[in-house]
Amino acid sequence: MPVVSRRLLRLSDPVYDVLHVEISGRLRLAYGSRRRQPAGASSIPWRDHCEMIWETFRMRKTTGQAREPRRRTPGRMPWLVIAGLLAGCETMGYYAQSIDGHLRLMHDQEPVSELVDAEDTPPELRERLLLVGKIRDFATRELGLPDNNSYRSYVDIGRSHVVWAVVAAPELSLEAKTWCFLFAGCVSYRGYFSQTSAEAYGDKLAQQGYDVYVGGVPAYSTLGWFDDPLPSSVVYWPEPRLAGLIFHELAHQVVYVKDDSGFNEAFAVTVEREGVRRWLTAQGGAGMKAARERSERFQDDFLDLVFATRGQLRDVYDSPRSDPEKRREKARIFAEMRSRYAQMKAGWEGDNRYDRWFAAGLNNARVASVATYHDLVPGFEALLARHQGRMASFYAEVAEWAELPREDRRRRLASAAHLGRAKAEEVVSLEGAGAGDPRPRLPLKAAVTGR
Repeated sequence: MPVVSRRLLRLSDPVYDVLHVEISGRLRLAYGSRRRQPAGASSIPWRDHCEMIWETFRMRKTTGQAREPRRRTPGRMPWLVIAGLLAGCETMGYYAQSIDGHLRLMHDQEPVSELVDAEDTPPELRERLLLVGKIRDFATRELGLPDNNSYRSYVDIGRSHVVWAVVAAPELSLEAKTWCFLFAGCVSYRGYFSQTSAEAYGDKLAQQGYDVYVGGVPAYSTLGWFDDPLPSSVVYWPEPRLAGLIFHELAHQVVYVKDDSGFNEAFAVTVEREGVRRWLTAQGGAGMKAARERSERFQDDFLDLVFATRGQLRDVYDSPRSDPEKRREKARIFAEMRSRYAQMKAGWEGDNRYDRWFAAGLNNARVASVATYHDLVPGFEALLARHQGRMASFYAEVAEWAELPREDRRRRLASAAHLGRAKAEEVVSLEGAGAGDPRPRLPLKAAVTGR
């Protein structure tokens, strides 16, 4: 499916044509994609540099020579120059680590089918890769997600996370800082392939007065430009979580809007949650399905707490109080949030999944990072319900909304969430409030946020 189009990138025709042919053609070919080379690729004068990059990797793979970190080969320089010229808001050094880190993944990936057939593949890994193949087929067949080679290859990254994301917000504001990138537009995080580099950049922002959160990211999407591999850091995850990650990242290839992280992530979360429900139903595992429902209930409780806290903080930050008064109120609100979490967790039957989130420290950046992924989910879930679970028509309407100005998208999602909440309350009223927990789960976050 078309993902990174001329419309989404909003680049001039000549720049778009060069980038599209070079990146989606030459580099896809160079790093193992079986897609056809686009017409006109041979006319691009930079092609020799792409071949030089590939030749460097090919020789090292053949000889077993390890790559030297940050080594600047002749083939890399034009890409750094292009990145620097076309995305002036970012430094050459940042793009260097991004390009280097991603190309390492592309170089080291191996097709899942070959690993499954290889005699030296450990049995437990082979079993998990077979599961990945089933999930990947399900994603296309049942959810209408792109039928390409993403997550049909595997890469052993030798670390706990594939990248680390830096999120920042002002000390007395919940508006996350944004960074602008060549392909993704402006987003509310900045990723590093090195944890040390991410933490160093986070420290720099903290010295400037920002609240900062640095967290590991299990996987990321290149929005269809490359065939993304499955990293070793997630292959042994519990089945529902693994399936959810694959569905989530593939969803970014269906619809992606420049400069609107909240829209993109909430859409992907909605596809993820719906996909996992359908996957577990298809597998017929009552135990896993019950565990997933329990997990979603805990997550909803956690999100209710986060968004309620956000509302309190916003009231304080928007008030005419002095900055010292706001800081005192901020500390009080976060202390109250910890206390409420302890009370809430007491009813979770010993589950402590969010303890680490709280232990890492509470600040505006952490609240903002949660909001990015979940703030707009109720609207998308209500829209999906309106389409009666038909994914193709749901995707089509989301794509139409993606064409609208940002505020118009927000209004439509708010309206969908409101209608969904009203319908859920009507169903609860008809069924009677005596059976179990009568609260409609879908609209809770919308009710807390007022959206």
